[in-house]
Amino acid sequence: MSVYAFVTGYPGFIGKRLVKHLAQQNPGGHIALLVQPKFVKEATQYASRLKGAQIEILAGDIVDMHLGLSGGEYQRVTQATTHLFHLAAISYLGMPRETARRVNVDGTRNVLELARACPKLERLVHFSTTYVSGDRVGVIAEDELDAGQAFRNAYEETKFEAEKLVQKAKGKLPVTIIRPSTVVGDSKTGEIDRFEGPYYLGMLLVMSPLVLPLPLPGNGVAPLNVIPVDFAVEATWELARSPRATGKTVHLVDPNPMSARRVYELIAERANKKLPRFTLSARATDLFLRLPGVEKLARPQRAAIHYVNHLALYNCHTALELLDGTGVRCPPLATYLDKLIDFALKTWKAKKEREAEEVDDPLDRPSR
Repeated sequence: MSVYAFVTGYPGFIGKRLVKHLAQQNPGGHIALLVQPKFVKEATQYASRLKGAQIEILAGDIVDMHLGLSGGEYQRVTQATTHLFHLAAISYLGMPRETARRVNVDGTRNVLELARACPKLERLVHFSTTYVSGDRVGVIAEDELDAGQAFRNAYEETKFEAEKLVQKAKGKLPVTIIRPSTVVGDSKTGEIDRFEGPYYLGMLLVMSPLVLPLPLPGNGVAPLNVIPVDFAVEATWELARSPRATGKTVHLVDPNPMSARRVYELIAERANKKLPRFTLSARATDLFLRLPGVEKLARPQRAAIHYVNHLALYNCHTALELLDGTGVRCPPLATYLDKLIDFALKTWKAKKEREAEEVDDPLDRPSR
């Protein structure tokens, strides 16, 4: 049976890759994309190159009533949708709390309202994040959410609040909640269209304009859990079709992540630098990242410092069990890190020049 998919968060990084995969896997299906009006032109260009399913672009926004769709569009979407993929969110770590809540929480509430109005709905896939665990340390299970944790930024807090809404809806909706760790480039090509978070911070520390790479913030023994975007997309599609995944929450993570120090040492080797053996506190590293020549590059990433030494271990038993037999598994970072570095090196010069001239504007992103 063909799938009628409704997708939010296009043309965001994961959204673009997911829609391409959905189109290829469902040549007779239909994919409706909710796109903010200011990104319709860009979305149309991307979608025009896709092959397979029929693609429809609908101008709207998850923060608006009925997602900003006309009455006719809303009725048509609700009557036809079989699979709803909610990816839209603001992930910028420095986002003001009121803005993050409006998009991540109120937007999710609006998507749930649409889901309840879909008589043919077979699955609602909600993209959460492992960071809903906040400041928790130790082993974190997939069926745990509210453990009294505190949050380090508005992103973590509002994604936690959004997931609570979706968890409550499980009783009446066929929900699968996906919590990916940091999503990086393609494991086969290294391609990525955004550099942020602890992964970007690692690139910055060893490829900065300084003669010597910056020391790690802390001892770097904590795991740096990243997954390639192709694994995230393929796993999402398998889980969306699996009857056993209904009502489940899964951690899409690397089951055997390398330590932050080891990852950064490998990156430094490729940059012909040697990572300093001494370490600095997070505060001291933050001061380093404010140095002239580095500050403009580092400004959006300083909030990621605290993730480098966060001793959180994400159990992924449910994900491994559900994906067993599908052929989809997370490749070890060591098998594709060179591809990530190659792609980063190719784009680094242009990015440095661009970021040196511009102030990063998180509102001007195709995030929802």
